[in-house]
This record gives sequence, C-alpha cells and structure tokens, in this order.
Amino acid sequence: MGNLPTERETRLLMDLTASIAPKSDQLNADDLMAGPVTVTVSEVTAGTAEQPVDVHLVEFPGRAYRPSKSMRRVMVTAWGKEASTYSGHQITLYRNPEITFGRDKVGGIEISHLSHIDKPLTIALTATRGKRKAFTVGVLVAPITRDWLAELALAADNLDAVSALFNAATKAHAPGETIEAIRAVGKRISDAAKGGAE
Repeated sequence: MGNLPTERETRLLMDLTASIAPKSDQLNADDLMAGPVTVTVSEVTAGTAEQPVDVHLVEFPGRAYRPSKSMRRVMVTAWGKEASTYSGHQITLYRNPEITFGRDKVGGIEISHLSHIDKPLTIALTATRGKRKAFTVGVLVAPITRDWLAELALAADNLDAVSALFNAATKAHAPGETIEAIRAVGKRISDAAKGGAE
C-alpha cells in the first residue's frame, strides 16, 4: 500500500500549510500591486506583540492595516498619540517595493498622504541601522461631503430619487443612521404607493 504518513507527519504537514497561508485578516503589500488606495479608519485596536496596532478600515471590513513602527511614528506625529481620535481619518497607502526584510527586498506598505493635517509633513525615519532619512507625507484633501438629509428632503416623495440617494449613500459609506433614515423614507413612500393602489 506504500508508505502512508504517520500521524505526527500529517500533523506537521497541516501546521506548515497553515503557516504559509496568506493572512486574510490584514491588508498586505501585494494587495496594492494595482496602485495606491485611500482608506478610512473605523477604529484602532491593540494587536499582537509582533504587530501591536490594528488599524481597522471601512473599505476593508475584517482586514486591518498593521503599520510598521516607522509608519506608526508618522501617524503619531501627524494625528497625536491618542488613537481613539483617528476614527474617520483617511490614509492613502501604497506598496513600496524597496522595503527589505533582512537582506531581501520583499515590499511593504507605506503612507503617502494623510487627512487632518494642514501641510505636508516631513519626518526623519530610521532607514538602516544608524542611518535616518527624510520621509514626507502629503495632505490628503477630503472629498466634498454631501448633505444626505438635505438631499432626502429635496427628493420629497419621489421613490426613484430616494432609491438613488440610498444607493449613493451606501456606496459612500455614509453614517448608519443616515442610511437608515433614507431607507425609512423609501419604505414609507413605497408602502403609501401600495396602499393607494389597493
């Protein structure tokens, strides 16, 4: 019947397989091969000893950005040390192919722009042991925010307009209470139309 793996060998194989699987619970440099992404911080929580900070992102539910020590220094310099205030702030992340691990170039994630800063920020970061280099972060101009409730009032009893507004607000990650308010108006108009048709 050939040599079947022992129970210990099977267990070891399973352990190794798990260890080389991509970490789907975090944003990886390879996720940014297509180009930079701008993300919104939903909250910041404590991570592990190896990666102590989890920056949770609105655009990537369940996949945290785990900044390197250098990028954490950038965030603290720009936004202050109290991570609870970071919610709603935005970051543009990009893949830097020059980042090394040991002697190998493996690529990593760096910050190119931040919201909530008045001007570009230049910080001296450690490049290699004993050497520092200037790292500059640009100002991320926040997109013009829409007044969803004012638009809802203008939509009046037009179900098509309310439906389009609901879809736009959902796509733009508007606050949950705003989306629920639009949904409630849409339901009221729909129910009234059904009642009138009877």
